[in-house]
Amino acid sequence: MKRFVVLALLLVQYHLFSQNNAFHEKPPVFPACENVAIDALQHCFDTHVYQHIFDTFLVPENVLKEHYKGDVVVIFEVDTTGQFKVIYVEAMYESLKTEVKRVFSAFPKITPATYNGRNTYKQYTVSIKIPLVNQTEIEQNVTKETAIHTIEQQAKTEFDIINKSIEAFADKAFSSQLNIPFTHSDYARFDRNMNLVGTNSHTASKPFVYNDVANYYDFKAEKNKLKKETTTWAGRKLWNEHLVQLQSTDYWFTIDPVFDLEVGTDANADFNSTYNNTRGFLVQGGLGKNFNFYASVFESQGRFAEYVNNYAESLKAFGPDPAIVPGRGIAKRFKKDGYDYPVSEAYLSYAPAKFINIQFGHGKNFIGDGYRSLLLSDVASPHPFLKLNTTFWKLKYTNTWMWLKDVRDDVVQDKAFLSKYMANHYLSWNVSKKLNIGLFESVVWDNSNNRGFDVNYLNPIIFYRAIEFETGQGAGNALLGASAKYKFNDQVNMYGQFILDEFSLGDIKGGDKSWKNKYGYQLGVKYYNAFKVDNLLLQFEYNRIRPYTYSHNTIALNYGHNNQSMAHLWGANFSEAILIGRYHFNRWFADAKLIFGVRGLDFNNGTDNFSYGGDVYRNYNDRPFDTGVTIGQGNKTKIFNGNLQAGYLVNPASNLKIFTDITVRNFNPEAETINTFKSSTVWFNFGIRTDLFNWYFDN
Repeated sequence: MKRFVVLALLLVQYHLFSQNNAFHEKPPVFPACENVAIDALQHCFDTHVYQHIFDTFLVPENVLKEHYKGDVVVIFEVDTTGQFKVIYVEAMYESLKTEVKRVFSAFPKITPATYNGRNTYKQYTVSIKIPLVNQTEIEQNVTKETAIHTIEQQAKTEFDIINKSIEAFADKAFSSQLNIPFTHSDYARFDRNMNLVGTNSHTASKPFVYNDVANYYDFKAEKNKLKKETTTWAGRKLWNEHLVQLQSTDYWFTIDPVFDLEVGTDANADFNSTYNNTRGFLVQGGLGKNFNFYASVFESQGRFAEYVNNYAESLKAFGPDPAIVPGRGIAKRFKKDGYDYPVSEAYLSYAPAKFINIQFGHGKNFIGDGYRSLLLSDVASPHPFLKLNTTFWKLKYTNTWMWLKDVRDDVVQDKAFLSKYMANHYLSWNVSKKLNIGLFESVVWDNSNNRGFDVNYLNPIIFYRAIEFETGQGAGNALLGASAKYKFNDQVNMYGQFILDEFSLGDIKGGDKSWKNKYGYQLGVKYYNAFKVDNLLLQFEYNRIRPYTYSHNTIALNYGHNNQSMAHLWGANFSEAILIGRYHFNRWFADAKLIFGVRGLDFNNGTDNFSYGGDVYRNYNDRPFDTGVTIGQGNKTKIFNGNLQAGYLVNPASNLKIFTDITVRNFNPEAETINTFKSSTVWFNFGIRTDLFNWYFDN
């Protein structure tokens, strides 16, 4: 049921040049005021404005639900024809602004104001308080001096209005062009809403933009649900709000501290204790409705479980720095056995039209509906990117261009890392209410022969294979892919991916398992509100990639960045099964994950230096044989990785969480070498973290 709003109009008498001017100036006149004495015309005009607003204004449903109390400031004009026009509206909610414009458009055309007998326009400002008693009744006891503000008075109080709007901060991020920070755990909160049968959502290209998800998920309602009642400034900042939040009609921004403070123990390591000490800040905001910005800066020192440290040091770049922290970046030595790894991420996001979003920045992207992606993943370090999302009808088309680095000794030129580039297209099509299919293509090329960024690949629609033939087949490494998702109902959907690097039809028919058949696939299923338990998500996923997929015979044209894969964390030559459970209740959350896998690793022991197809950075011409190529070949290794995490969301505005988790890992190769050896890990961890990105510790 809709409710009438009761409005209070604070009125200030006109500022005229002289008392005599009052006899030459006449306010606008409603038909019912035509026979009123001239000195009572302004009062009659005010009364009819009150009454019209009171009779026609309907408080929007979202404002009613949130029990909002505040002001709506309106500047309006009665022009020389007697028509009412809204010039400016200051309100916390867009729905209030829309309603104000509707109400004023319904004013009847009246006799315009006059000055010295000539028609003139007149501007006024009115402050609408929501909610209050019937202003038309109160107005009977109000003197003539409490009249509608003229525009001159409005100008004098503009600074106060801005201050008032700053105090009444609204989360404009929820309807902005900002990305929702991509973490699998947080995205599970609205995953079901995005995947209801009949929705026209596109869920593969991540991170999502708030404005897109807001069509399916009510962020404001969730915010109010999680809100803690507190009367102190410190309490609000700790439990509910951004540390700094400023807002006006044309801009808004927030500032938050960033923390990832963890302590733990690796029960099977010599050093035993682990830690992470991240401090930083995050700034985000918007200018107007369609332009947003984001920047986060992290300064970190850490020491992880022994298997993570070993992996970080195996990724070592050229130069003195000892490691690359997986997913973060190059690290310097900190004390005896820790790492110092600064990271920054930032981007600009702009929507020139309703169906287009353009982003340029430094960060990561992901394509897929699963925990892993075989097309484009976020496991590697942040990197510069330009992304174009175009959404119309039942289609979403994502173009991404990336600037990457190859940091190995073999490719360093004049002590500088080699630049390489990647461009990909992903077309998502909602074929029906239940079926979605996607088409993917990607190409990697390097800076050899001073080629630089090839403008041929800026074409957003051409097939990359055509460009590869035009520029020379050795000029780039092109991959093709596809995805699909089917919604059985609102509780269950199935998804999958297929990646094709290269294949030989004759070899497939021959059945000799040629090395040329480089492809992989993913199959998965999600079960929402599993077993009728609200907010419980269960997920099963199977990934399988043949040897030599993503690799190339040109040293830098592999599908990687900073010695990490740009697709699956394990590279290629593996099979993997994943079981995931996620649950949240109010601010509490819990996640469980079990991974069972088989990988084929290289021996690299001096007598056998062949590439068996798991390391995407190896030249596939280093293979030991051309046929009989199977998944798990080489140093066959069985892996189990289990993780259980539980925690509490301290502040939804900044996504600050307290958590504890335990990781159990068994790594069992058939042959032990210098770089590959059996290990068993039990890693306990506890901390407080601003959760902004995915950590992948399941290598």
